[in-house]
Amino acid sequence: MKHFLHLYDLSSDELHNLLQEAIALKTEYKKSGNPPLLKGKSLAMLFMKPSLRTRVSFELAMQHVGGYAFYLGPSEVGLGQREAIADVARVLGGYAHAIMARVFDHEHILELAKWSPVPVINGLSDYNHPCQALADALTILEAFGSLDGLKLAYIGDSNNVTRSLLSLSKIAGMIFSVASPEGFTLDEETLEQADYDKVEITYNPTQAVKDAHVIYTDTWVSMGQEEETEKRRKVFPPYQVNAQLLKHAASNAIVLHCLPAHRGDEITDEVADGPQSRIFQQAENRLHAQKALLVKLLAELPEG
Repeated sequence: MKHFLHLYDLSSDELHNLLQEAIALKTEYKKSGNPPLLKGKSLAMLFMKPSLRTRVSFELAMQHVGGYAFYLGPSEVGLGQREAIADVARVLGGYAHAIMARVFDHEHILELAKWSPVPVINGLSDYNHPCQALADALTILEAFGSLDGLKLAYIGDSNNVTRSLLSLSKIAGMIFSVASPEGFTLDEETLEQADYDKVEITYNPTQAVKDAHVIYTDTWVSMGQEEETEKRRKVFPPYQVNAQLLKHAASNAIVLHCLPAHRGDEITDEVADGPQSRIFQQAENRLHAQKALLVKLLAELPEG
């Protein structure tokens, strides 16, 4: 694996091994700290979107294993505007051992990977969010001991996170159920690419969460969709994850949210802060899952 652009870049065995590495690194870090596995290695972090979890988790992940990460904001680079993406990729690839990019346009990620001489990691695009799905998988694994055969129900806007959860479900052997309003469901191209028969698409949240082990939601209005806020607020209230909806899930179900959460919209305080919530464990796991990914991609590269 040269780049990490999509969950489909991982086989089932590779996903399993990566998650086991994440668990080992997390356990080791909490006990005594991690050894400098990436001493002398650097990560260029290229941001076109604001960030909390992505920036902090990648920066500290590199620090924990002896490497170095540096931030480049939109005003400093301006992909495809101030400078051609191909040029940015080759310049950064001459300085750093890897590039992590958080962008709006997925084509920008693909273009970076095409020209970069070093590994490119998709920190988020408008199409998918594979690093988030790695953290989600780690959180689910910690809760249940296995992913295979579990039912994961996603409630809300079918967006980039939903696409990565579908990919994760196929690779891990989970049942994937999605409830979105009409006009906000997964596109046919994504479903055809997945080619997975354990997927249920419905407009009914209660049906989607029936006997589910994992209930997942996300904001109704993502970055870049602000002009649709009022329209979406009229459509999505029936898709709120609340205590009433959780009654239809498995008794040991957990609740996930990739954050930031708009409490009172897609999720209630009662659920977000309740005993079934794993939201903040999930957020912490961005650090440990990405640490494992960085070690996999960079540990055997020469310092250069």
